[in-house]
Amino acid sequence: MKRPRIPIGTLAVVTIGLAIALGLRPVSVREILAAYVLALTAMALVMLTRMARTEEEWERATSELERALARRRMTQGRPAELIRTERDLTLSSANAGELHARVLPQLREVAAARLSDRHDVDLAHAHDLLGEEAWEYLRPDRPAPDDRTAHGLPLRRIAALVEAVERL
Repeated sequence: MKRPRIPIGTLAVVTIGLAIALGLRPVSVREILAAYVLALTAMALVMLTRMARTEEEWERATSELERALARRRMTQGRPAELIRTERDLTLSSANAGELHARVLPQLREVAAARLSDRHDVDLAHAHDLLGEEAWEYLRPDRPAPDDRTAHGLPLRRIAALVEAVERL
């Protein structure tokens, strides 16, 4: 929320008007000073009114472009999908159960889509295309690990599986 600025220019114009009026004295000094005080009071009321605006009123006072740009600046974080994938990879390298439940199903899905599109083969019949190590992890009938709390795959081996799928 922007803070209202003090209208220095207006204050200067009113003060210069006071000096001119005092020099010319078209009316009494008392009336000139009363007009000056009245002008300063009006400026103070305008400032106080601006300061009393709620945040919602400030939003309405700003343009749609300013609001859109402000929202865009606030959301410059990392995408949620990237954060979730990084977390899944970290957990899968530390835990065999997480590897079996999170990363391998995603890799199987991508491999099946690539095999179907590029080779007109389903995943169950792609042993030769995947290679021995990738097939061991990506085969559709791979059983769950006996010890789900055992170590998963190191990140470099997960990266090798991803590369095998990318080569399809």
